[in-house]
Amino acid sequence: MQKPLEFYKSEKTKYELELSTLKKKLALSSTIRLLLFVGIALGIYFFFANLKVVAAIAIFGIALFLYLVLRHSDLQYKRDFIKQLLAINTTEIEIIYGNYLDLDAGTEHENPNHYYSYDIDLFGKGSFYQFANRTVTKEGAREFANQLTLNNIDGIDKKQNGIKELAEIPKWRQEFSAIGSLVNVKHPARHIIKWIHNYNPGLPKFMAFLPRVFALISVILAVLISFDLVTYHFLLVWFFIGLGIAGAYLKKVNAIYDDAGKAKDTFKQYHKLLDKIEGSTFSSEILIAQQEAIKTEKEKASVIFKKFSKILDALDQRNNMIMAFVGNGLLLWDANQAFKIENWINTYRDKVENWFKVIAFFDAQNSLANFAFNNPNYVYPELNGDRNVIQAQQLGHPLLKTTNRIDNDYTIENQQFFIITGANMAGKSTFLRTVSLSIVMANMGLPVCAKSFAYSPIKLITSMRTTDSLADDESYFFSELKRLKFIVEQIKSDRYFIILDEILKGTNSTDKAIGSKKFVQKLVASNSTGIIATHDLSLCEIEKELTAIKNYYFDAEIINDELHFDYRLKTGVCKNMNASFLLKKMEIV
Repeated sequence: MQKPLEFYKSEKTKYELELSTLKKKLALSSTIRLLLFVGIALGIYFFFANLKVVAAIAIFGIALFLYLVLRHSDLQYKRDFIKQLLAINTTEIEIIYGNYLDLDAGTEHENPNHYYSYDIDLFGKGSFYQFANRTVTKEGAREFANQLTLNNIDGIDKKQNGIKELAEIPKWRQEFSAIGSLVNVKHPARHIIKWIHNYNPGLPKFMAFLPRVFALISVILAVLISFDLVTYHFLLVWFFIGLGIAGAYLKKVNAIYDDAGKAKDTFKQYHKLLDKIEGSTFSSEILIAQQEAIKTEKEKASVIFKKFSKILDALDQRNNMIMAFVGNGLLLWDANQAFKIENWINTYRDKVENWFKVIAFFDAQNSLANFAFNNPNYVYPELNGDRNVIQAQQLGHPLLKTTNRIDNDYTIENQQFFIITGANMAGKSTFLRTVSLSIVMANMGLPVCAKSFAYSPIKLITSMRTTDSLADDESYFFSELKRLKFIVEQIKSDRYFIILDEILKGTNSTDKAIGSKKFVQKLVASNSTGIIATHDLSLCEIEKELTAIKNYYFDAEIINDELHFDYRLKTGVCKNMNASFLLKKMEIV
């Protein structure tokens, strides 16, 4: 397979050429339309005395002009589509070079009370979400955030197969994203779904046929007037009757119009995305299941969405003054379209939410597959039931540049705890986040940043970044106790990989040492697995008491009056601390 950077550069060059060609075609199309318009005007002027010739010129000219208008619209859509594809490939090139901090950071998904997301920078500036998210719908972004935080270990092999399959078709993924990006949707789908679910029909059932009968009578009257069989007064009276009927239901139609207007762009966008999904052939179980979820007995979901989109567009024509008067007076246009909307809602209200979910799933899945495609050197975890929870070679953090990243081999058995000590800035916290993120990625079905990664699936829970709360009148220490209490309650009912950074930071050294030791003993007794980072070297003494405890450390050395780190995980207890050295080096003391 072509390397990601080569692929994106090749696609970018191709779309730049296509865009240039389309711009020329659009310019030519505009010129032809202008010349045709001038030609029609001159033809009518020169042959004004010959009615048959004028009629022929007008009919043929207008028909040709309308064709050119439609062709021009198609060219504009293709141009905009190519622009989106060009932007997608340009963005991917920038991200490969490390420029991604201007993308959506997903801060609205931050939750300090979540099992792990707040501790390991899943959201926010420089987060994994910001680095990996490529969703183009609000619901897709929400689904992507949900998958990052789900903490679900079921069906990992199926998730992997789905990601692998989409990763191998980057052009399909880019086209899906480009289609979704072409329509600017302002209102979240969940609001539209809520409107559809809660909607109560207000138009009478006879509206199913009244507009058709009324329009037919209007046509008959027009024909009779043209043959001088009746006077125009009949049509005029009929016109005002139509306006009266339209006025009687104006309030209800206005209410439908207000809500339908919010849904119009969403359905215009989503019917094209559904069509993209339906028109594809997948082999992985998880993608096939999603395709099956949007199938109906009679019509494709995309066709159903497209028809509704057209109905919404038709109702929007009421903003045209001619349609507002003539359409309602002779055709009962607004009432007819409003009734069609109600009928659609009644028919599909129980299915529409599921169709939205499928689109959100594929949108989120695109981001996961894009991440996998961009990192061909990463490995999909080999799932096993061995006693090792993780057995990794050259495990690294995916957000660190390859040139700066130091990878570590790492193996931890089930029901084993590592106590990690180390100097400040030696790499403890980065290692904790590396292990945490690798577990999250593995559970999602993603490849991880490692040479090899054997994994026994397990849920994650952390306590690394506890904060005090002035709003809740909570001290830092009490907030930490609540977090530890939360962890203890969770491990009673499920199996977790626990990662803690400096237990009981909010109390004095003696209290901290005693409390930390008791808490570690409790965790070991619960048969949990995990890592604890600490500066408290006395905590390492527990290794002598409990076989489940193993000591590791990150080191620092002072060479030629300079501090050096190798960021390598080593067996044992750290002996070199650097706080005093740094205080002196920075001339603080």
